[in-house]
Parts: sequence; C-alpha cells; structure tokens
Amino acid sequence: MAEELPSTLNNTSLPRANFKIIALSPHSVESLYAIGAGQHIVATTDHADYPDAAKNIPRIGGYYGIQIERVIELNPDLVVVWKSGNKAEDIAQIQSLGFKVFNSEPKSLDDVATELEKLGKLTGYVQQANSVAKHYRDQLTMIRKDNHAKPAVEVFYQLWSTPLMTVSDGSWIEHIISACNGQNVFLDADSEYPQVSIENVLVKQPEVILQSLDEGNILGVNWQQWPELPAVKNKHIYQLNADLLHRASPRALLGVNALCAALDKAR
Repeated sequence: MAEELPSTLNNTSLPRANFKIIALSPHSVESLYAIGAGQHIVATTDHADYPDAAKNIPRIGGYYGIQIERVIELNPDLVVVWKSGNKAEDIAQIQSLGFKVFNSEPKSLDDVATELEKLGKLTGYVQQANSVAKHYRDQLTMIRKDNHAKPAVEVFYQLWSTPLMTVSDGSWIEHIISACNGQNVFLDADSEYPQVSIENVLVKQPEVILQSLDEGNILGVNWQQWPELPAVKNKHIYQLNADLLHRASPRALLGVNALCAALDKAR
C-alpha cells in the first residue's frame, strides 16, 4: 500500500494554486494527471511518458539517482518518491532537507485506488481523486466478477529472458494474473521475482506464456524449440504492453483487460 514518510509529511493539503510537485516515478506522474494535479509537476524521472503532456516535464534522474541540487533549486511543496525505484540515500537526503515527502508504491491493484485518494488529499484535488478512485474500483470489481467463473488457465509470465525471470505470489503482476483467474505456475517460488530455467518451465507445462512487449525479452527465448509445451503446441504465446502491466496507475486496468483477453484465447 502507498506509504507515508511521517518525518516530513503532515495531514494538511497543499494549496490549490501555485504549488509545485516533483514526482519521481512514471506511475505517480500518471496518477497525478488522473486526478487533475499533473500541471503542478515541475520535474520527474526518465520514462515518465504518459499522458503526452508528461513528456515535456524536465527530467532530474532515474533509477541511477536523482539530481538533489535540482530538487533544491525547484523548491517543491511535495516530493512523491518511489522507495523501490529511487535510491534510498536520495530519498533520505530529500527528507533531511525538510521537503514534504510521500512514498508512492501501490503493491496491489486495490492499492491504486487508495493511492489516488491520498494524492487527492495531499494536492487538494479531493473530489476528482475520489471520483477517479471510485470508477477504478468499480471497473476492477467488474473485471474480477466477470473472470471468477471462467476456467482457470496455467500461466507462465516471462518477465525477462536473459536471465529467464518470472513472478510469484505477492508480486504486482501476480495480482493481475489472479484477477483474470489465471494460475501462475511459479506462484510458490521463494521470491517475488525469481530466476528460473527452461527446464523449470518445461516441468510446469504452462498452457499460456505471456511476455512483456520488449524486443529483447521476446527474442531472448525461442519457445518453438519445445513443441511439447501446451502453450507452444496450441499457439498461446502472447506479448503484452509492459507499461500497462507494470505501472501501478489507473491505466493498469487496461493491462488487466489485455491479460484477461489473452487468457480467454486459451480457454
């Protein structure tokens, strides 16, 4: 769930006009735009490219680090950080400088709606945030209801090809697979994003193989070499938009629908 960093965050909303936000993740940029606060973002990180207006926001870093001097120069009223995607020392330094900090890190599909509401309170866009959150929850409930009664499908999600990696229980992608009534063949792996072998996959015999739509990932493994796999034999290998699947924003529902549609083809 989205986490507050209490040493610098209080419960008061920022003023509606003339305030500045630094959003240090693509998903938080998307969520801020969704609730109407996007125009207040004065800086972000690499790969924050949705909506189109976000492409014009100045970049001040990425996974490799944040330009702290730019944070100081911009003097934001709120910094939305991402503990899993920003360096811990950068977050600590931003906090130590006295800036208001909010950690945007939804862990599940349900957390996205809660995150929208929290961002609404922080930015003063409460009404629009609550409306977007309600619509999101309603759509998610409908997706789960529509897929609950469908036959389960054995799924292997290829997170990356070299090394071959997948997802397991507790991971963001697993929440999406579950919403579509897919059965993740590596659900019980020891970590959320385990490294596996081709032999492991052959043993699991998945009915569907899902890959992120990235050329390096798709070309990294030629699954046609193993026609004994049900997913290969029945031509149920599908590529999906990684941005829609991997970003914890309202657009995640588009990723859920795409994954559900892929599983429906295998049914």
